[in-house]
Amino acid sequence: MAEPDTPDAVAADAASTSVRRRIPAGIWALGVVSMLMDISSEMIHALLPVYMVTVLGTSALAVGFIEGIAEATASISKVFSGALSDWLGKRKLLAAIGYGLAAFTKPIFPLASSLDWLVAARFIDRIGKGIRGAPRDALVADIAPPELRGASFGLRQSLDTIGAFLGPLLAIGLMWLTADRFQTVFWVAVIPAFLSVGVILFAIKEPERPKTLRKVRMPLHRDELRRLGSAYWWVVAIAAVFTLARFSEAFLILRAQSIGLPLSLVPIVLVLMSLAYSLSAYPIGILSDRMDRVTILIVGMVLLILADLVLAFAPSLLGIGVGVVFWGLHMGFTQGLIATLIAESAPAELRGTAFGMFNLVTGLALLAASVMAGALWDVVGPQGTFVAGAAFAVLTVAGLVFMAGRLKAPDRA
Repeated sequence: MAEPDTPDAVAADAASTSVRRRIPAGIWALGVVSMLMDISSEMIHALLPVYMVTVLGTSALAVGFIEGIAEATASISKVFSGALSDWLGKRKLLAAIGYGLAAFTKPIFPLASSLDWLVAARFIDRIGKGIRGAPRDALVADIAPPELRGASFGLRQSLDTIGAFLGPLLAIGLMWLTADRFQTVFWVAVIPAFLSVGVILFAIKEPERPKTLRKVRMPLHRDELRRLGSAYWWVVAIAAVFTLARFSEAFLILRAQSIGLPLSLVPIVLVLMSLAYSLSAYPIGILSDRMDRVTILIVGMVLLILADLVLAFAPSLLGIGVGVVFWGLHMGFTQGLIATLIAESAPAELRGTAFGMFNLVTGLALLAASVMAGALWDVVGPQGTFVAGAAFAVLTVAGLVFMAGRLKAPDRA
């Protein structure tokens, strides 16, 4: 017989329901947009490296080069799109253009008969991601009530990550149903991409820019970057060191393969990580609106240290699975929270620029982290890669403890 709920449990459930109802519809819609586009993108990206190598005869080195250039392009694009959204005072327009570019590249993947077409599609897709990223995050901050910013960023991140694990699952199922017909899977992926564009165009209303808000003429000028404030730059600095600790998730897949995971089940690694991520991001976002955010970030970094150590020394696939779950939980504890700190530490009229600069710095840090991780993997082995990640995570914890006072952002509307 089930035990009755305790008063504390009932109160917590009621509070969570209240938060969900108070989050504006625009935040939910932005989350659905992210989810649909992630389903589409991950259906393709879960299969694209294998398709390029086995069907088009591309080398693994070429795949790595293409992916590196694509992600660097996205990071650079975010700086300019964020600044442009501050200059125009319009977020939705740029976000819609970014999602639209990504959607219109999707039919190229099943139609492409050569590597050149795939490279062009991947490049334009990443430009679209770069264009939409900073304005979308700034739009979340603009729409969300100040007392619900953590929950709002957590909700959007959670819905986004649901797409990140549904996409590979759909890809696995469709490959089985169609006897490994890549093009069929790629065509199905077109549908959610165009649905996401429809949602952002017709279901999201951008709030009017307050008349009292200062107009920004040159967002990337050094005087404007100074206006971002020391609290913002400390958040970016801590996030950069943190990013050095969390290299590409591709190394989670390589670690699972090194233990003996069959190639056909490789997407399960990302599904497991994304599931842990999506289930934790929204509750942690709610929690961050009620308690000290730096403390929650420290807990997230401890989870990353545990993940690295388990992945470094686990002798079985079960242990690797535990490490992957810890990795997903650390993402849920940190990603939405860092976005919230960026939104709150930057002036409202410079939020697009703030997210753009943040994405550029952390994107370059992720590139450096992945290069170091790969070098350590080749020279020392998997243990060296994950132990180094744990060391950077320890440095991040030390930085968070030391800079806790500086990271307390000023009140922003």
